[in-house]
Amino acid sequence: MGATTEETAGSLTGKSIEERVGTALGHRIRVEVLAILNEGVHTADELADIIGESRQTIHHHLKVLLHDESIEIAKIERRRNANLHFYRAIHMPSFDEEKLKAMTSEERQVIAGLIVQHCTAEIIAALGSGKLSDDPMVVLAWRWFNLDEQGRRELSAEQERLWERAGEIEADSTNRRALSGEDATSYIVAQWGFERARRSPESPSANPDKCADPF
Repeated sequence: MGATTEETAGSLTGKSIEERVGTALGHRIRVEVLAILNEGVHTADELADIIGESRQTIHHHLKVLLHDESIEIAKIERRRNANLHFYRAIHMPSFDEEKLKAMTSEERQVIAGLIVQHCTAEIIAALGSGKLSDDPMVVLAWRWFNLDEQGRRELSAEQERLWERAGEIEADSTNRRALSGEDATSYIVAQWGFERARRSPESPSANPDKCADPF
């Protein structure tokens, strides 16, 4: 039931992917819906119970998200005399470099927009729940680095190594929990590495007032 990349890229909403992502993230309830659907498939009634809002309110926001293709229908089941809709986040498979190169610019823009949507919904939901301020081990950091071509390749390779290491850490944790019975806690790890829209003559580190330190 979900839209393919090609269908999404050729959306009939009349909005750009940037506008659609902005709409999806523009309301607290839609942010909560997106974060919940990142976990799995849910009906409107289930979402209403989890979020603590009326079914009518949830239906309104689901309609907005569906119209902009920010979420999709996973399946429809016939219950009594009505159709029951199950919603999910847009399915995002992994793409290697070869597959990405074969796509059009519009298709890659849609994928980038959906990744931004998924990740931003998670961090806004965490901010609203106090998870970013109450956890002493939280990591929040951002800044830009002015790099030559070699530096950009080196940074990209380092980020790829970190991503692979995160997977290894999770696998080790899973093995330990199988023995200890300890419950798992979900942590978001996001990787951002992109060319800045604006060109800066200097790095933030050259001006302490502009530097965003980690905390």
